[in-house]
Amino acid sequence: MAVGRKPEKAAGAGAERYIAVFTALRRLLTPYERDLAVKIDKPDNCYLETRSASLNGRRLFFAAVKLKKNYVSFYLTPLFMYPELSDRVSPALKGMMQGQSCFNFTAVDQDCFDELDRLTQAGFQRIKSEALL
Repeated sequence: MAVGRKPEKAAGAGAERYIAVFTALRRLLTPYERDLAVKIDKPDNCYLETRSASLNGRRLFFAAVKLKKNYVSFYLTPLFMYPELSDRVSPALKGMMQGQSCFNFTAVDQDCFDELDRLTQAGFQRIKSEALL
């Protein structure tokens, strides 16, 4: 994450809490920065994609975390690409789910974050095994 800059979108009483959520979720993506391209790395937005082009000639979106005004979103595209990964999502984490591959958080939830970490690892391994990096 860029150092010395404060996130712009979080405001009000919950801002510090959302920043803590963003920071915790941002850490989940750090292990993949060597193998994936970092398209965006700002204090309120991190976006990882493959280094090589996919079938349509564009890079494949892998994951992102974005600080919004009232929550933090974590996007994990492999859940959409590989539905069997979604079968692993616990009821607690499913409660945070918006659509097929997005999770919204308003507070740090270490159990859900640990589960997201495992799902991110599984998604990365799947993409790696199919030589989509």
